Amino acid sequence: MKVLPKSGETRSVESILVSSKENEGDLLKLSAKIDGFEGYHSPHGQRIAAIADVMATAFNLASRDRFFLQQAALIHDIGEMSMNREYIRVPRALVETESLDLQRHPVIGEQEASKLGLPRGAQLIIRWHHEWWNGSGYPDGLEGEQIPLAARILRVSDTYAAMTAARPHRAAKTAEEAKKYLIEWSGIEFDPAVVKAFLAAAQKAQTKPQPVLQAQTV
Repeated sequence: MKVLPKSGETRSVESILVSSKENEGDLLKLSAKIDGFEGYHSPHGQRIAAIADVMATAFNLASRDRFFLQQAALIHDIGEMSMNREYIRVPRALVETESLDLQRHPVIGEQEASKLGLPRGAQLIIRWHHEWWNGSGYPDGLEGEQIPLAARILRVSDTYAAMTAARPHRAAKTAEEAKKYLIEWSGIEFDPAVVKAFLAAAQKAQTKPQPVLQAQTV
């Protein structure tokens, strides 16, 4: 059983959802629905799950934590879809009131994940995937290692995947542009150790290509 499909846009990883085979298909369908709501034409949630799993492996996360992380990655923005705000899909910068409203989506996402019966570990990763290393993230203003490692991994994975994926209102950034952003915001938004591990994986991918680390143009 594979969490991710074999394609040129995602890296196939051995599924650790084998204990939930019956629910895996539903989670993938929900992930695709969220991708569509946000304007992604390729399997965005699945790609984030693949990138996150590369990082989780580098940090030797336990199987249970990898399980929680992959589940959370697949539907991390379920709160945005649940809120169903028009401004999420419009090609313009958000005004202050919209930005503040959108900051509710991790908590709403945690609640939606609870309704789905996901493990508490996955719920909390969804809640905390917008926390920043320097404590200026949301919703709880966690700082440094107060943020669970899995959530720190998802922060980097989500950012890289979002920057290098094309959307209806903007072109994809190149892989180099996205890596430069991660480096510049390391120690501010991102855990420096996670960024370092990501860059090491990206460097390795230059000799052993991993499509999941390449920019997506369609």
